[in-house]
Amino acid sequence: MGIKKENVTRRDFLVKSGTIAGGVFFASLLSPFKGVYATKEPEGDGVWYGIGIDIEKCIGCASCARACKNENDVPKEPFFFRNWVEQYTITNNEEIKVISPNGGIDGFTQTVPEKDIYKTFFVPKMCNHCEKSPCTQVCPVGASFESPEGLALVDQNYCIGCGYCVQACPYGCRYIHPDKGVVDKCTLCYHRLTKGLDPACMLACPTRARIYGNLRDKDSEISKFIRDNNCVVLKPQLNTGAKLYYNSLNQEVR
Repeated sequence: MGIKKENVTRRDFLVKSGTIAGGVFFASLLSPFKGVYATKEPEGDGVWYGIGIDIEKCIGCASCARACKNENDVPKEPFFFRNWVEQYTITNNEEIKVISPNGGIDGFTQTVPEKDIYKTFFVPKMCNHCEKSPCTQVCPVGASFESPEGLALVDQNYCIGCGYCVQACPYGCRYIHPDKGVVDKCTLCYHRLTKGLDPACMLACPTRARIYGNLRDKDSEISKFIRDNNCVVLKPQLNTGAKLYYNSLNQEVR
C-alpha cells in the first residue's frame, strides 16, 4: 500500500461529490441500518464479519498498524501496510491536508499552525472486505476469493503477482510483497479468527476504537455499533458492499 495524497479545498470536494449526494441520501433511507447505505442486511447462516471504527475514539497512536506488521510479517519498509492511520487537517480557509508518515507508525507532526486549524482527526484504514469486491472479480486465476465468513482473502499459492487486484481495489488496501512476489493484504487475522482469537489490531487498540463481529447476530458488538450510530462506509457510490463502517466520519475523508 503506497500512500500519496494531494491537497484539495473543501469547496472543490463538495462540488465533485455533489452529483452523488442525492443518491447516497436516498439509499441511506432504504438501509436497515441508520446511516449505512452500501451493504444490505446479510442473509444466510453462520458468521459474516463486519468491522467498525469509531473516529471519535481514535487517537492516532498507530498501535494497530504496528501490531499488524508484527503479527503478519508485513515488510518493515514504510511502503507496505495491511492497515494504517491517516491524519486529516481541515484549515480555516477550507484546505484539506492528509498525511500518514510510515502509516502513522512514526507518529504525526502537525505542520499547520494551530490558529489556522479548523478541525483535525485521525482515520484508520484497512481492507473493507467488500461483499462485491472488485479485487476478486478481476483475478485471472482465482487467487483472490471471499471466505464463507465474508472476508476477502488471497491464496498466495495460486497468486501469480499480476497486480490486477491491486489496481482494482478502490481503497488502496493491497500491495505486492517485495520478497514473495505475490499479493498481500489484510485478512482480519483470519489465522487467529479460526482459532477463536481476536485480530491483532483489535487487541492493540488502547481506546477500543476498532470493533468487529458477526453482522448476522443482532446482539453482536458490531451490529450494536452500526445500529446505535450514524455509520457510513467509504466511497458508497462504488457499490462494493463494503463492510468497514465508520462512526462520525467527515465528508472530507476519501
